[in-house]
Amino acid sequence: MNKDIGEINGACHCGGVRFHVALSDGLHTARRCTCSYCRMRGAVAVSAELAGFRILQGAELLTTYRFNTGSAEHFFCSRCGIYTHHQRRSNPHQYGVNVACLEGISPFDFAEVPVSDGIAHPKDDPSGAGPRQAGVMRFIPAD
Repeated sequence: MNKDIGEINGACHCGGVRFHVALSDGLHTARRCTCSYCRMRGAVAVSAELAGFRILQGAELLTTYRFNTGSAEHFFCSRCGIYTHHQRRSNPHQYGVNVACLEGISPFDFAEVPVSDGIAHPKDDPSGAGPRQAGVMRFIPAD
């Protein structure tokens, strides 16, 4: 797997939503989050600047979800239900993009995925200390 991918196309499961994205630092930014929503969703996300993400088809199919403070906006296909991307609360100038939606990429391609502590979100920390890394998820090959 080439972690230095610069630009790549992506789509939801049904193909109704298609997009092109310029990744901020390739697949090197891959991470999971422990907040209640991400924990249930289970996706691995990579980073892209807002200007680097372009919907090619199906913008009308995108539905959004916000919770808690309403700062982060999570986008998913209203037809197949797949989460495609979200505008981050920690950095509103970035999208987190679901790696499983990227052409030829699977979340299982990653040996390790850092986990961000979304339960103790940096925006909730009055000291401004910033995010702490909650750990690393390791994928162990099946026998």
